[in-house]
Amino acid sequence: MFFVWLEFGVCLLIIVIAGQRVAKYGDILAEKTGLGGAWIGVVLVAVATSLPELFTGISSVALVKAPDLTIGDLFGANTFNLLNLALLDILYRHGPLLTAAGIGHVLTAGLSMVLVAVAAASILISGMGFEMGVGWIGIYTPIIILLYLAIVKVIFNFERHQHSELPEAEVAIGHEYISIQRAYLSYAIAALFIIGAGTWLAFIGKEIADATGWGESFVGSLFIGFTTTLPEITVSFSALRLGAVDLCVANMIGSNLFNMTVVAIDDLFYTRGPVLTDVSSSHVFTALMVVLMTGIFVAGLISRPERKTRLGASWYALALIIVFLVGSYVNFRLA
Repeated sequence: MFFVWLEFGVCLLIIVIAGQRVAKYGDILAEKTGLGGAWIGVVLVAVATSLPELFTGISSVALVKAPDLTIGDLFGANTFNLLNLALLDILYRHGPLLTAAGIGHVLTAGLSMVLVAVAAASILISGMGFEMGVGWIGIYTPIIILLYLAIVKVIFNFERHQHSELPEAEVAIGHEYISIQRAYLSYAIAALFIIGAGTWLAFIGKEIADATGWGESFVGSLFIGFTTTLPEITVSFSALRLGAVDLCVANMIGSNLFNMTVVAIDDLFYTRGPVLTDVSSSHVFTALMVVLMTGIFVAGLISRPERKTRLGASWYALALIIVFLVGSYVNFRLA
């Protein structure tokens, strides 16, 4: 049992270090290729920091044959990303975090809820015995992929229309000395480490579930979900230290958006049938947590409170923490 947790710790460390490198060089590539504004956080950096979810998921369904592990990881990672926004609010010393963020994040958050709803509804419908696939691929897979592409285009058009750009503080100093070839190579090497760690993590998660008897859904939602969000955490906390509020918020919400697309990618690799037909209905509860927490985030962004509560956190941060803790307890009881 000790060896399993040691493996978990080593894998966690690899993902943190490699995740930082992927995000750093992804940001440099975005700068050198002319991509700017919230587009960096929502798409390029968000996808880069979501590589652990992607490759843990592929490994879980293709090698370990544990679909509950990957679906639990994806929904769980989304709850952790939203919890991290609450922690970022506590650390932000210039007032409520979301008051300093651009209102355009409402669009990304609202559209991410659509993808979560599609995935949750597919689990519910499958649980009722309805046929949800053509061959081994679920009919929801092309829907999710097309929705994601459409959403990315909508966000891109919105950003271009708003002419939004990252603050000067968010442009890293020293990038001019890094060639685009070096950036691509460094990005690729770090990504390979994440791919390897993500594949290994699926096997570790299965071992933890078997050793503890907690169940794949709970282990995926809590332990694997936390580990695979570590790149998002490190990137967003680093961005906050630079005063890059929009980048840290966009990274978290953009990752939630991409994580639901990973459901469709995992479905392509799971050849036993549509992946959402072979998972526990308990994931629907975690999906509802994600929707509720995203709704709280949107409310906080729209209300734009002037000050924090006496506890040192904004009202929406406290609400996110409460929903997360209560939801995690219920998830444990369902395991």
